[in-house]
Amino acid sequence: MLNTLSPVREDLAGQSYPSLHYLQTQRRIRSLIDKYIAVEKLHDRLQDLPIQFANPQPRPWKHIDWQTINRNQIIGLDAEVFLSILIGAMDTEAPIRGYTQTSRQYLEKLHPQMARFVGGTIGEDGGLLELGLWEKEERQHTPALIKIYTQLTGEKITPKVRTVRSYLPTDDPHEDLYRHGLHRIATEYGATCLYIWLMAHTTGALQDVLEELAQDEINHTTKFWGFGVWTFPDTGLMRIGRTLIKTRSQNYQRNNLMRTLRRMMGTLNWNAWSLTNKITLFFTFAYTMHRLWSWNKTLTPEYLQDLFETTY
Repeated sequence: MLNTLSPVREDLAGQSYPSLHYLQTQRRIRSLIDKYIAVEKLHDRLQDLPIQFANPQPRPWKHIDWQTINRNQIIGLDAEVFLSILIGAMDTEAPIRGYTQTSRQYLEKLHPQMARFVGGTIGEDGGLLELGLWEKEERQHTPALIKIYTQLTGEKITPKVRTVRSYLPTDDPHEDLYRHGLHRIATEYGATCLYIWLMAHTTGALQDVLEELAQDEINHTTKFWGFGVWTFPDTGLMRIGRTLIKTRSQNYQRNNLMRTLRRMMGTLNWNAWSLTNKITLFFTFAYTMHRLWSWNKTLTPEYLQDLFETTY
């Protein structure tokens, strides 16, 4: 495929460079996080949740000039590594129906409106009558990643079929939901950080697509996080850490966070990343969490009760 330079346009990450060094990359990442994970924007996304309970409407994407995507829009990152990350991301995003239906099952008895938001409505015969808003938005991601890959390589690709861990209830549905919810928030947060990091390494229409992916993930992370704080007001860092890191028992076959991270690093071809790439991704995770935690401090019981009392 012939590579052509895109017209000069505003870079969403601020100042653009022909190649990126560590400090320049960090500056671009910080600019993106400050812009997209500002406290006021997070409040706006959470306050949107009760509105979506009543009248679910997918967030529209802006126009993307797909035909202008080319390898010159990748900066500070080896093109082959970028492509391997795309493959890993699309393989992870692809089984969205499995994710949404598993989450719906953990939610449906305790929070039916949130269950509908994530997994839609199920008929008496078990058939899906209505898609959940989360699925409607997330199911755009894999086709978008495939289009990027095809535009950059001229080749078609089919995501690998991956089995999603199914609904595994115990006799404590509240604890089941807490455990599942934490892992769901962790994966949405991880996707947010990855797409922001990729935005810092791209320009032009390629960056525009990644912006839409990042905004979806930020939106969902915010809604799940805020709803979780309202649902489990007595949680704390120690309980969160223990829940994410350990499995319930030696023979309990549910993923813990460390196992998930190892799988993700393999999926994203982590060993091929440069040291600068690895360090800047860690910076993205840390700075994003800093901003999210600052926002979390504003989620008072009074604020959340006022937000959700009309829907529950």
